[in-house]
Amino acid sequence: MESARSTYLSGIRDVSPVLLGVLPFGIVAGVAAIGIGMSKTLAVMTSAIAFAGASQLAAMDLMEKGAPIVIVIATALVVNLRMAMYSASIAPHFAPLSGRWKGFLSYFLTDQGFAVSLTRYDRGIEENNKKWYYLGTATGLLGTWMLGTVIGVTLGSVVPVSWSLDFAVPLTFIALLAPAIKDRATMVSALSAGIVAPVAIALPMQTGIIAASIIGVVAGYLFECRAGS
Repeated sequence: MESARSTYLSGIRDVSPVLLGVLPFGIVAGVAAIGIGMSKTLAVMTSAIAFAGASQLAAMDLMEKGAPIVIVIATALVVNLRMAMYSASIAPHFAPLSGRWKGFLSYFLTDQGFAVSLTRYDRGIEENNKKWYYLGTATGLLGTWMLGTVIGVTLGSVVPVSWSLDFAVPLTFIALLAPAIKDRATMVSALSAGIVAPVAIALPMQTGIIAASIIGVVAGYLFECRAGS
């Protein structure tokens, strides 16, 4: 029987390869926050409270362009709608937990933590240890994200544009995609979403990611139904 401590540490260990992409992602967020005039304290607090890189960058881009606050908030919410799908998928694993535990764990829900945790759960893990593994991944992610933000905030405009640190953003998600493709249905889902995403990027308020996600899920489901019939 694996202890809570060893399970927690294994979560940190398993998520560590992904952190190589999260660090520059956090630096980009920190630099962007300073670039639109945020104070260092507010920039760091934003990353700590929101803990949502994609929506933060989208919101800051709109703020820089002078968009109304209603549009900024709505865009951030739309970009994060994928978290509703993640929540529905991972919720059964935390069903036995109390409401307080569920509320606490919900703060740490991220693309990377979700993907790494579900991969481990699929391989098998004791029910009581699921939350500790999830928190292990969360600790690695949040710690690295905040470190990146602090570095970005400290460097501010000193970071040259030629560094193009934002390359790490798509690489982080590509690294998560590979282990998630386990059969033909998931392959169809990934390919469908991958084809739709570049086309849907022109949709307003960055809803393209939501459209691509939904189409990917539907395509994988339909393929699985057809294969099983």
